[in-house]
Amino acid sequence: MSEMIGFIGLGQLGLPMATNLLAAGYPLRVYNRTASKAESLLARGAHLANQPADVVTSGRIVATIVWDDAALESVVMSDGFLERLGPGGIHLSLSTVLPETAKKLAAIHAQHGCVYIEAPIFGVPEAAVAHQLWIPCAGPREAKERVQPLLQAMGGQGIFDFGEEVGAATLVKLIGNFLISSAGYSMREALLMAEKNGVDPKAVIDMLTSTLFNAPIYRSYGKRIAEKATLFGQSKIPLKDVGLFKKTAQQVASPTPISSLLYDLLSSAE
Repeated sequence: MSEMIGFIGLGQLGLPMATNLLAAGYPLRVYNRTASKAESLLARGAHLANQPADVVTSGRIVATIVWDDAALESVVMSDGFLERLGPGGIHLSLSTVLPETAKKLAAIHAQHGCVYIEAPIFGVPEAAVAHQLWIPCAGPREAKERVQPLLQAMGGQGIFDFGEEVGAATLVKLIGNFLISSAGYSMREALLMAEKNGVDPKAVIDMLTSTLFNAPIYRSYGKRIAEKATLFGQSKIPLKDVGLFKKTAQQVASPTPISSLLYDLLSSAE
């Protein structure tokens, strides 16, 4: 039997990823602030923990996928988490946070003899169910090799190695989400232009996504926009992640007129 895995965070993406791990034969000990979200996992044999540190087995792997920097730091600094993880232990962080947060947490883990691996997720819940997630990762080589089977079992169809310097994969995730949000707003403005001038938006997006813009993001969001669907639904993720991108850009003294404008657009849509 595979080693016991700790898993913290059973939101819209975490739950199907944890379900995939169980289906792949990994025994799980799980924690979520709202314990009722673990019911489907418990029915499949997972064990429920009462606090974050209780999912940790010394020298083994714990995965976290929580909302933001504050939530991730709260887990890491919770009583007993790092002490229990200890030498040889790996914290596989799947959350989207600031690169500086990832670097800080990696240093704190090293002080306790354990390793922090970052592997933020590209994909929606449906993609997790279909094993169609894209995952950039960064951290010490041996630890990445150890967690690779888990990332594949969670639903990763492609795992991309960005080296041993923690912060790199998180930056890739912020860049990707910035480009996704930018593409969404660009398509909305372009298709509104078509509609206002009497050209069928559906025909426009069908032509463009089968030729010049034949990419999943343009196809999926373009179709939604052409069909008058809400661009990002009720999700607060674009606003959060564009905010992280903007803050990161400002820290390196890079001008950010586009990210500032995009952040304002997302804020006004709230």
